Amino acid sequence: MSYHRVPVLIVGGGYAGLSAAMLLAWRDIPVMLVERRSGTSVQPKAFGVNHRAVELLRPVEGVEQELTDIWAGIGDTMRIAIASSLQDPDPRMIVADEREEFAFVADATPAATVGAPQAEVERILRARAEELGADLLFSTELVALHQDNDGVTATLRADGMPITVRADYVVAADGYRSPLRRSLGIPVTGKGELGRTCSIMFDADLSGLVREREVTLWYLRNDEMTGLILTGTGVGAHVLAVNYDTEAGQSEADFTPERCVELVRVATGRPDLAVEVLDRTSFPMAHVLAERYREGRVFLAGDAAHTMPPTGGQGGSLALQDGADLAWRLWLVITGQAGPDFLDTYDAERRPIGVMTANAQLANLGLRMPPAARIGYPEPLDDPQGAILGARYHSTAVIEDPADDGTLLEDPRHPTGRPGSRAPHVPLDWEGRQVSTVDLFGAGFVLLADQDGGHAWSVAGRLVSRRLGVGLSRIVIDDELVDVKGEWRARYGVSVGGAVLVRPDGYVAWRAPGPATDPTATLESALRRILSR
Repeated sequence: MSYHRVPVLIVGGGYAGLSAAMLLAWRDIPVMLVERRSGTSVQPKAFGVNHRAVELLRPVEGVEQELTDIWAGIGDTMRIAIASSLQDPDPRMIVADEREEFAFVADATPAATVGAPQAEVERILRARAEELGADLLFSTELVALHQDNDGVTATLRADGMPITVRADYVVAADGYRSPLRRSLGIPVTGKGELGRTCSIMFDADLSGLVREREVTLWYLRNDEMTGLILTGTGVGAHVLAVNYDTEAGQSEADFTPERCVELVRVATGRPDLAVEVLDRTSFPMAHVLAERYREGRVFLAGDAAHTMPPTGGQGGSLALQDGADLAWRLWLVITGQAGPDFLDTYDAERRPIGVMTANAQLANLGLRMPPAARIGYPEPLDDPQGAILGARYHSTAVIEDPADDGTLLEDPRHPTGRPGSRAPHVPLDWEGRQVSTVDLFGAGFVLLADQDGGHAWSVAGRLVSRRLGVGLSRIVIDDELVDVKGEWRARYGVSVGGAVLVRPDGYVAWRAPGPATDPTATLESALRRILSR
């Protein structure tokens, strides 16, 4: 039996687990990830990484570029339609051109929106995590877990051999059914399993049906099947996902190689199409929400915390954000910069966003159903794209303005800079090079100060950083970094002499709209509250 001691053990090698592992390793926190599968995903699975998830991943050098390179190799637009097959002469377009839907994004963030399949994203995250020193163990399963006041002891099995791991904290990113969530007794809500889907990855020549390098998602309805087909997935293949009903006696076993070929031909409208089936897997479509994301030293992330229908395409990005969010919070506590109670803010902030996103995707599913079948389903979000950058947090890690209305969303087209909201993008000039305020965030806390009175805030930041042992960068706007459009004060809600404290995740933790009588005492009091110290 081998024994290992690590600060963080991650169970599950999907989006949430890999993003947490990479970002913890990037912060020099020793981390072990265990995954029962032999490797990362073969199938494309989730498609697309939204701009908020990219903001959280981009501090790791090279990751954003690798993701955008995949997107450039596939095509930069995605059209979505409902049809009987790819030969349907009159498809109903749901999204004609996403460039129109994302028109405001360039003014809201420098981060890219990436249309990359999960298989490729996981490959990039795994490679970077391992390069940074994370210990990733595949073909390894969790057998038992016990936690006490001082840590967690996990028993693993790899190649029939037991492994004991002692960790300070555990990230449970072990999927929809989450054995860890069940063993911890964390209850769930939601509509539960809504059906099952067989995903068929295949190779075929679809020229004439889709333009070269165009990524197209078709929702299919015909006498033989309901499902979707995604062409040009970026992994040298296409994917057909077919829904089936277990209550009607259907099962995964019905999808023989011959049946899969037949279904691909029905979906494409080409009865003589030459098809090679590359892979096949089955998965549930479900709406399951954990009632809490923390149990002692164990934290739920990804599908273990919130499983949702794929309609809307935000589940994968939400999982990436969960992993990234846990990474910076655990780093602050493990390094002594924050108190142990700071970790309660993960549930307080992330669970409302998980519920909102899962319900929005359930609503999107309802829109594709007959009216009678969607009774009891929630209403869709009025502005789903705006919600990606407009989500707000409310917890002890945020010192809200006295007049805060407690809303969960704000319009990122008109940012307020309120504590609990994402720190707005403002273009800056740095010695002739254009950067964004967003480029300043990710490594630690950042204190942005107005030029008038900025020296006092900068001195206060240096003193408080040393006194508390907290990483804090200090930047005076219009000093070294020039506000080229004069937007800083309006977007961040400050006047002459004001300052804003931004967290490692790029969210505003606190702000002083104007000058303070004692900047050092004011800033230290704010940081102590935010960090639960």
